[in-house]
Amino acid sequence: MNSVELTRLIAKLADDKKAVDPVALDMRELVGYTDFILVVTATNDRQAQAIHDEVYERLKKDHGRLPVRSEGARGSGWVLLDYLDTIFHIFTPETRDRYRLEQLWGEAERLDLQLPDPVTGSAGSDSDAA
Repeated sequence: MNSVELTRLIAKLADDKKAVDPVALDMRELVGYTDFILVVTATNDRQAQAIHDEVYERLKKDHGRLPVRSEGARGSGWVLLDYLDTIFHIFTPETRDRYRLEQLWGEAERLDLQLPDPVTGSAGSDSDAA
């Protein structure tokens, strides 16, 4: 599985757990330590943990992939799973506003995650940075 496929799979798993406002930043031309940073918002810490658990377990069970590191404590408003090619951040709304990764990496292209539109149900097809 390449880094684009991994990022889209993680986004789909997070979407299945009702994560909102997913953004995948294409870091391939900007840094050497990862290809994508994927950011999603969870309504609260409990949902953030559920999203983390789903992604962790499904990638482990279905693809034999484990993160090289996992950070964020219960109640912190932020959880991170680092799969090297994709660094996955799960934030509560307040924490996402505080860190503003999309603004910090504003020059990064965005990857079309091809998730279903919540209104129409059809997959998005904006510009694809891949």
